[in-house]
Amino acid sequence: MSINIVKPELLAPAGNFEKLQAALTYGADAVYFGGKNFSLRAFGDNFSREEILQAVEFTHALNKKIYAAVNIFAHNADLDALADYLKSLDSAGVDAILVSDLGVLTLARELTNLKIHISTQANVTNWRAAKFFCELGATRIVLARELTRAEILAIKANCAAELEIFVHGAMCISYSGRCWLSKFLTGRDANQGACTHSCRWKYHLVEETRAGEFFPVAENERGSYVMNSKDLCLLPQIDKVIQSGVASLKIEGRMKSINYVAGVVKVYRAAIDSYFDNPDNFKIRGEWLEELDKIAHRPYTAGFFLGDDKPTEIYSTSKPSRSANFLGIVRAFDLQTMTATIEQRGKFGIGQRVEFLQPHGKTFSQIITSMHDANEQEIFSAPHAQQIIKIPVAEPVEIWSLMRS
Repeated sequence: MSINIVKPELLAPAGNFEKLQAALTYGADAVYFGGKNFSLRAFGDNFSREEILQAVEFTHALNKKIYAAVNIFAHNADLDALADYLKSLDSAGVDAILVSDLGVLTLARELTNLKIHISTQANVTNWRAAKFFCELGATRIVLARELTRAEILAIKANCAAELEIFVHGAMCISYSGRCWLSKFLTGRDANQGACTHSCRWKYHLVEETRAGEFFPVAENERGSYVMNSKDLCLLPQIDKVIQSGVASLKIEGRMKSINYVAGVVKVYRAAIDSYFDNPDNFKIRGEWLEELDKIAHRPYTAGFFLGDDKPTEIYSTSKPSRSANFLGIVRAFDLQTMTATIEQRGKFGIGQRVEFLQPHGKTFSQIITSMHDANEQEIFSAPHAQQIIKIPVAEPVEIWSLMRS
């Protein structure tokens, strides 16, 4: 089977406007966001209607694209407000909406000219389902995470719509995120955007006739966190992903930090560009893997992509690892004095070794030798959130660089 290989879009999460800026600055071709209602991240910052207008203007000024997640499973009571919201997205100029509910899809077709992307929540796992959505007017299908590369290729061969797949981020233990566990245990519905991630809690067993006696579940390969999934990372397979002919590579994480968004986007941007610069001699670079290890994550897995049936669950802990602390964002740089102005996000002080992750340049580290506040007063530490700090830097540093330890 011959596949037309084009450079895929790198699609990044935008949990708020600042994260949107970071994603686009670090190399994303497009971003996706949720409004205050009707997306599956009810506990995120999300975007007001005024912020949506601002986000569209910022994104389009960079000649990049912005998509709105409208992927709840709607109930009758949602429909009137949904109609108004869809029309507002159309007038704002978003490039597409992500939907999973057929009622939302038909409503969007009737009331707007919005392009329609089918969300992974619709769990498209075969080419007939993909073709069905294509015939309903969808221009892109976000495939279910539960597919192998061979299955993706088969869908590609039988469907005219663009295909999008997840390449990085948290995975759900339930099929394409369709889970009732949170609703059952807490009353918060994952399919309405309010998941409490009950699958990652630590559980004990209770025997029916021994009320009040809690038996621990051993933390080894035969027990504990049986519902707790690893994080997806397809960077080591990025050449095979690209060769699958998919149109968009998606990073999960609207609830994740700026440090996560910037670092992951920069790595996948570099990898995609490197592949197309020299496909025949493409290799995964050690610094890419090192950067992904510096970001808060659970153990990585290739998920279902390779079809090798390796376990995707974690049996030891539900907490992510973290090896880099996010300290601040470079807001300005003075080349004459070699001084960086930092908007502080974490505690740091004189004598501390820090590193700078730059949007385009190389990462470098140094010791902080002096510090001054916004009033040019000498200080020795920065304990207050979002304090403006000036420090001398060993090398020129780009605006939007992240300072970490």
